[in-house]
Amino acid sequence: MSASPQRLVPPSPTVLLLGGRSEIGLEVAERLVRAGARTVVLAARRAGQLEAEAARLRSAGAGHVETVEFDADDVAAHGPLLADVVARHGALDAVVAFGVLGDQARAERDVAHALAVVHTDFTAQVSVLSHLAVLLRPLRAGRIVAFSSIAGVRARRPNYVYGSAKAGLDAFASGLADALTGSGVSLLLVRPGFVIGRMSAGMRPAPLSSTPPQVAEATVAALAAGRGEVWVPGSLRALAAAMRATPRAVWRRAPR
Repeated sequence: MSASPQRLVPPSPTVLLLGGRSEIGLEVAERLVRAGARTVVLAARRAGQLEAEAARLRSAGAGHVETVEFDADDVAAHGPLLADVVARHGALDAVVAFGVLGDQARAERDVAHALAVVHTDFTAQVSVLSHLAVLLRPLRAGRIVAFSSIAGVRARRPNYVYGSAKAGLDAFASGLADALTGSGVSLLLVRPGFVIGRMSAGMRPAPLSSTPPQVAEATVAALAAGRGEVWVPGSLRALAAAMRATPRAVWRRAPR
């Protein structure tokens, strides 16, 4: 008996990119536009300076690109902003693509910096994801994309502040995805490895690295197939299992 055909889910008419300058986020938005999305909302700080990003998406085929002011760390403003976008555009593909890597050495001596990294990479993400779920549930439609990381599988000595934030985000997003089951709203959790881009500039790439276009290709393919999670590259799934099984005495000496 032949396997049943894979269900392909078309893009929503509107893409909301939270992190309007994100390399991965823009690659995802561009591909969703090429697949049929007509409107893109770019949300970032200094929204008036997103002309290049907006022009790129228009060139890809977007009929309308608008920009809105968004500060990921201002969690009190998340609810009103997202409510306004959903009220004007309805169900959407919300790509949550903001975050910081932070400076591990600084975080170990500067508690405020450690808290800032965790606030952006975990607390702010929880806020945005929760508001989106509340707003989209009544519409019984919409897709959310959240970016975790291989760093969240098991925190490493050289990067444990960032890794711990990603671990928390991964757990939260996984639980939220389960909570959304049957609601008409879906959440795709993307788990890339080391991504060669602006955030990692100056760092030596780790094994199984990828680029923003590669992460975006895998993300959009997973969205179209209606999947709930995707590793980029796929071989990272086996590496993650090995990471969990490594003895702690060996693990604490692991490089970035």
